[in-house]
Amino acid sequence: MPDRTTHWQTVYATKGETEVSWFQDSPAISLEMIRAATSDLSAAIIDIGGGASRLADALLHDGYLNLAVLDLSANALDAAKQRIGPAASAVDWIVADATTWRPARTYDVWHDRAAFHFLTDPRDRAAYIERLRTAVAPGGHVIIATFAPDGPEKCSGLPVQRHDSASLLGELGTDFELVETLSETHQTPWHSTQAFQFSRFRRRS
Repeated sequence: MPDRTTHWQTVYATKGETEVSWFQDSPAISLEMIRAATSDLSAAIIDIGGGASRLADALLHDGYLNLAVLDLSANALDAAKQRIGPAASAVDWIVADATTWRPARTYDVWHDRAAFHFLTDPRDRAAYIERLRTAVAPGGHVIIATFAPDGPEKCSGLPVQRHDSASLLGELGTDFELVETLSETHQTPWHSTQAFQFSRFRRRS
């Protein structure tokens, strides 16, 4: 297995859902941006690096019907499926690395909270963006949340690449336009704080 996969498999095998710094009881900003991107409950939505996040639960509760969650860690996805219960069968669970994955379809909304910022190698970021551009339909939306420029320099023992909306737009390219950006001071389960930014982009038709 690639080192990246091994790392995240170990994290989710040894830590509970609420024992990781990125845990959110309610993914409020992600939900707000997805709802703003589309009110069509049949829209295809993919959560990149979703892990054991509660976003899928919340989207199912909202009535969204066409959901996918991609993560390197099968352990993380298994934890999410177990928590959600029978309704998890309605979600497409994808065990893959977003830098090497080959999308089999297109999506109306691409969501990523705290996965892209782990890509510190420009080659990995380029590979990720190549998959994103294959997977996001014209007119579709991309939501990427990362540590902000004043956020932490490491997470889960790994270095991160901090971003703002301008640096993300530079990675995405000129056929994307910035729709909105929001700041969040995330509180970890042990009550430290982390500066995040959430940016939503639209792919030009």
